[in-house]
Amino acid sequence: AMRAWVLLSAVLWCLPGEKIYVKLHQNSPVLICMDFKLAKKEVVDPTYLWIGPNEKTLTGNNRINITKTGQLMVKDFLEPLSGLYTCTLSYKTVKAETQEEKTVKKRYDFMVFAYREPDYSYQMAVRFTTKSCIGRYNDMLFRVLKKILDNLVSDLSCHVIEPSYKCHSVEIPEHGLIHELFIAFQVNPFAPGWKGACNGSADCEDITNHNIVQARDRMEEFFRSQAYIFHHNFNKTLPAMHFVDHSFQVVRLDSCRPGFGKNEGLHSNCASCCVVCSPGTFSPDVDVTCQTCISVLIYGAKSCPTSNQQYED
Repeated sequence: AMRAWVLLSAVLWCLPGEKIYVKLHQNSPVLICMDFKLAKKEVVDPTYLWIGPNEKTLTGNNRINITKTGQLMVKDFLEPLSGLYTCTLSYKTVKAETQEEKTVKKRYDFMVFAYREPDYSYQMAVRFTTKSCIGRYNDMLFRVLKKILDNLVSDLSCHVIEPSYKCHSVEIPEHGLIHELFIAFQVNPFAPGWKGACNGSADCEDITNHNIVQARDRMEEFFRSQAYIFHHNFNKTLPAMHFVDHSFQVVRLDSCRPGFGKNEGLHSNCASCCVVCSPGTFSPDVDVTCQTCISVLIYGAKSCPTSNQQYED
């Protein structure tokens, strides 16, 4: 916890080029209009002027809290609140002998970005043996398996999407040629009616991500139990179609909501976050990156406005 506190306090004191990431609908950290060295001295007649995104002078309101000592905090952070926050500190130095006053000005810049957690889904693959690549049994197994998996995770508002299979003949050392179904599918936490699981919470990705991880664990357990059944029924005749042990594979796929994207180069301190798309970029769908669009002037753009001017030859 100590290290986290040190990191946090480092963000608050303005470090040149420091980027600050605030989770959507959370409060920003407190931004301090002073540097570490100055804070250790006495400061005479300080005044603080905060300028926010769009070069608006900031005054305290129900969303923005500015203290008498020039500390700023933004409550319930949203996409359009992203951008450059600048504070100008003016204070006086007074020569004791002559009472001569001199005004000193210092400027502190903070780049603040809204972000959200990515939405997780899982790509999965399994294999089943089959008697032949021809016939309707393969299709039946495929449909039954999809139904079983859907039922397994339906209470978590998760469902199986884009299922597909192909039949291949596989030559296995010391076993000769056998036929196998290669089955692939995705699982995501957006089954019809999924918003009901959010309980009106603004940060629903925390809930959907928790659900999809549980769904993944249940499916892993299901396929593990298939392998177990197979291994412990060896005295009976083997079913022609059974799960191929150790064939279960899973990969997590991240996606970002419209207006957000990942950019490890630009946001190395928040590389796994879905950060609000900056001006000049947009993201219309759940793609994981923001695309370029020079006509975008806002943070969090979901579309690329085209010029309405008609050019005549």
